[in-house]
Amino acid sequence: MKVLVIGNGGREHAIAWKLLQSPKVKKVLCIPGNGGTTSMEGCQTLPMRTDDFEGIARFVLVQGISLVVIGPELPLSMGIADYLQQQNIKVFGPNQAGAQIESSKAWAKELMVEAGVPTAGAEVFSDAEAAKAYVSQQGAPIVVKADGLAAGKGVVVAATVEEAHCAIADLSNQGFRLFVIEEYLTGQEVSVLALSDGLTVRPLIPAQDHKQIGEGDTGANTGGMGAYAPTPIVDADCLERIEREVLQPTLATLQKRGIDYRGILYAGLKIAPDGQPKVLEFNCRFGDPETQAVLPLLETPLEQLFLACIEQRLEELPPISWKSGSAVCVVAASQGYPGSYKRGYPISGVQQATESGAIVFHAGTKIQQNQLVTDGGRVLGVTAMGETFEDAIAQAYQSIDCIEFEGIYYRKDIGHRIK
Repeated sequence: MKVLVIGNGGREHAIAWKLLQSPKVKKVLCIPGNGGTTSMEGCQTLPMRTDDFEGIARFVLVQGISLVVIGPELPLSMGIADYLQQQNIKVFGPNQAGAQIESSKAWAKELMVEAGVPTAGAEVFSDAEAAKAYVSQQGAPIVVKADGLAAGKGVVVAATVEEAHCAIADLSNQGFRLFVIEEYLTGQEVSVLALSDGLTVRPLIPAQDHKQIGEGDTGANTGGMGAYAPTPIVDADCLERIEREVLQPTLATLQKRGIDYRGILYAGLKIAPDGQPKVLEFNCRFGDPETQAVLPLLETPLEQLFLACIEQRLEELPPISWKSGSAVCVVAASQGYPGSYKRGYPISGVQQATESGAIVFHAGTKIQQNQLVTDGGRVLGVTAMGETFEDAIAQAYQSIDCIEFEGIYYRKDIGHRIK
């Protein structure tokens, strides 16, 4: 079978890489792809826009593609799954109504309350000054969220009232008009990516992400500077509790609202010191870089899981099979990220990193005049596996040390929470 993957990040490279490991997948095509998918055997990239729904549908039908996998949240929020389904194309990814769980934090919070899902208390404001007044009343620490897609950077955990006021003003200047002001929760953040076929939900192994740009989890939020899986903080009992208290009630409420949700239901949670999981947010797609740590450990063929979701056969599927051990992904970013940065710097050492035992997933890269160059804020994700986290961490850093480009930056403490 031939599979089309929509997107150009590290997540999409990881999805394409894992699909190509199945004997049933003969070819993967990526729109628009990146430098890694361009050079991967069995993969072809096409320079099309992800919002060209008509062109994508025409290409799929002409090429006889069996399955389309939507990577990023933006085309899902624009209704790409709806459009392709109308052309009788099999699509992994929720429809536009379901994608609101990520595209509108206010809508998602209302859904969680209706579902009885444990989550932080929050208020929604359409006026920036009213939001600031509420912050002054509540005090800090407090969380400020923009209502809309912000590439993982629309959330500010404010330590002071002044910091929260500045965040509201900054988000307002960026064009956001709705703000979710949320209580601050203590504990560790975890990511539980779950498969949904609209009727049944199945969690994958839990992961932990490192959002902040600086070591020790300091500085500005990013799309993610590294991840590891399976996180020890979520044991089998905790995962079962998340499935029972979070995932199943959320899916049931989506059904109640008439939303047929087929794709990834990604719960970002805080695990309190007493073990209570509470939802920080939901996403409608695979996490990035969590996917780069989760998929290397997956043994069940990925296309089997996708097709079971699309065809509503998830309940019939045998238990998902996983490799033993751990996986750690360290992200190499451009200097200046998550702020402004330059592109076009030559990248060297990827082959050496691969030969040293890592998997190098490309994110912000492209091939320019036969040279691999930087083309984004997060450039590469270097993933290593090991029987222990210590082994995986050591291998990831040994491999990333092989890679060079001007201004390369990566955190040196990915996995520091593991005890």
